Amino acid sequence: MSATSYPRTATDWQGVFIRQVANALAARRDLALSLWAPEGPRHAGVHYACSDADRAFLKRLTDRGGIAHLLKQHKLQALSAGTGLLARLRRAYRSAAASTDIFHINWLQNALPLIGLKHPAVITVLGSDLKLLGAPGMTAALRQVLRGRLAVLAPNAEWMCPTLEHHFGDLARVQAVPLGIDAGWYRVERQVTKPMQWLAVLRVTREKIGPLFDWGESLFNSGERELHLIGPNQDGLAIPDWVHFHGPASPEDLAGKWFPQAAGMVTLSRHSEGRPQVMLEAMASGLPMIASDQPAHSDFIQDGFNGLLVGDAEAFARAVRSAEQPGQGELLGANSRQFARDSYGTWDDCAARYAALYEELSG
Repeated sequence: MSATSYPRTATDWQGVFIRQVANALAARRDLALSLWAPEGPRHAGVHYACSDADRAFLKRLTDRGGIAHLLKQHKLQALSAGTGLLARLRRAYRSAAASTDIFHINWLQNALPLIGLKHPAVITVLGSDLKLLGAPGMTAALRQVLRGRLAVLAPNAEWMCPTLEHHFGDLARVQAVPLGIDAGWYRVERQVTKPMQWLAVLRVTREKIGPLFDWGESLFNSGERELHLIGPNQDGLAIPDWVHFHGPASPEDLAGKWFPQAAGMVTLSRHSEGRPQVMLEAMASGLPMIASDQPAHSDFIQDGFNGLLVGDAEAFARAVRSAEQPGQGELLGANSRQFARDSYGTWDDCAARYAALYEELSG
């Protein structure tokens, strides 16, 4: 398995799902997993495949915010880092080829160095990957990687499937593979406090904040309710005084303090993403969800059943007030928890979904 994002500590937010998937796969007795990724906490059964030079390179890349951040801020540095990354992945893939039955690649660009190898591959696709398909030559290069290879493109949400089918459906199977949710989230017990506390838990960037500050000021600056913003301020955004900003929080803090007492979770993100993991954890915890009406959200939020989708400031205000009505928030939260359990299960369930694909492709 390869990935270019991985949590460096127990509280690091970067690539948490990679650690969860890798740990669940390593716990299975029918698999032996080698992981090429930034260094961080991992299951004892994971064989760490990075050389010392690779480890140092990935640390420098992570310290600089990763390829995506460099593309926004320093395009020439991003080009240099991207070229170095692909060269290191190429060496790693070829070094592992003799002892590897199947490659599990996270992010489309990390599949490019597979050219020349014929091993089967499962390629995890996130929403941000779809932007890459507009880069000159990217689609053609990925088609070359897939040609003549048994492969599954595995987005973590169904809304990405039509685009991937259009570009690659003649060469690879496209099958959404939902990520899992840690079992502890399903055990969170809730007791909403007054004044109502609404949570926004995300990496603080312009795209992820969206219109939240504009739409939320009249709602959360009146004393009736509060907006608590949790997450790293990656873009250095100016945060209004009426917002209760707490910076990053550990999963333990979210499960033990914030989720139990919150009225619900809000996100007005405009960011292209597969299926935000923190939203799944909030659903498993029984929180009502209010989200911007975009494919990344409507893919798993059924408006009026397990959440509320909004498209403008007026709809947002109505949704907040509706979810605060006696019984309504409880019903949305109960539906959210059951939907999460039925649709995504735990990380062990996710590992079983991937293991089934491995067996099918390598058998």
